[in-house]
Amino acid sequence: MKKILALALAGAMVLSLAACGGGTPAASTPAASAPAASAPAASAPDASAPAASKGLTPEQRAQEFITVGTGPTSGVYFPIGGAFGTALGDWGYKTTAQATAASAENIQLLQDGDVEIAIAMQDSVMQAYTGTGAYEGTEPDTHLKAMMRLWPNYVQLVTVKGTGINSVEDLRGKRVGVGAANSGVEINARMILSAYGMSYDDITPDYLAYGEAIDNMKNGQCDAVFVTSGLPNASVTELATSYDMVIVPIDGAGRDKLVSDYPYYAASVIPAGTYNNTEDVEGVFVYNIMLVREDLSDEMVYDMLTGIFENIGTIKASHNAADKNIDITFGVSDIQLPLHPGAEQFWKDNGYID
Repeated sequence: MKKILALALAGAMVLSLAACGGGTPAASTPAASAPAASAPAASAPDASAPAASKGLTPEQRAQEFITVGTGPTSGVYFPIGGAFGTALGDWGYKTTAQATAASAENIQLLQDGDVEIAIAMQDSVMQAYTGTGAYEGTEPDTHLKAMMRLWPNYVQLVTVKGTGINSVEDLRGKRVGVGAANSGVEINARMILSAYGMSYDDITPDYLAYGEAIDNMKNGQCDAVFVTSGLPNASVTELATSYDMVIVPIDGAGRDKLVSDYPYYAASVIPAGTYNNTEDVEGVFVYNIMLVREDLSDEMVYDMLTGIFENIGTIKASHNAADKNIDITFGVSDIQLPLHPGAEQFWKDNGYID
């Protein structure tokens, strides 16, 4: 079912400015406190040998066109999404990767039937699926379907020394970059503030994508910035290199409430050495997932997954976050959105669903 969201949702969700990636430090896998990846059954094949395809013939593949909804060209979604397109092209499909504003736009593009698969953060997806949060007042989109889980996006709250901000509570009375209105970053910021008993009434929110907000912080026009991204993030890396940056922990009772209220968040850490931090910093992450159009045939979705894992090296080579976190062995136990039936069959055949 296609659903037209308010322009504020479709147009303002500019994760283009909220999904930057790259940088030189090695990417991190989720900490031990995060939900464990599902364990494969004893008879399940390894990542290099997915189950034999029940999908399409080469001739059928050649007739299908797949558009991948990615993200802004400056962010992590774009190179990884592009690599999915390349992998599926090598499997025999006609493909293209479309630069987008990331999660919200990708959800809308799927609803409109303009892309076949798309990357999105699971919190944004689940709000669209349930008609809550940023999607309050809209009809729940129960037609959204998942294909596979991807890499974790870490919520990073950064400031510079001299602001007096050392905890989430210290944001009171400060000017804070919360992300573009209704963006994935802004959804994260609202939820985190609420978990700590705060709201936008307690801060002066700047509705800027984090790249712009970080530039404002360099000029003394912003005190702290929420960044939601894979690790490391290029904008944060640059800030840490040029300024005395502080990563503010997201921890304690507030984090416990956040994870309890919204189980798609997981407690974790930003590992020491990711930026200029000499010690681990407590935080949270939320997974990205690959969405797929509900109306695609079971055989085609099954076949796409087979092709993805046959060519997984292409995807792993696209970014550190993909290299460390996209693999068949991670399974799908972290996904709360229902799987497409073709995806469900694929994961069952590979031993990751009973």
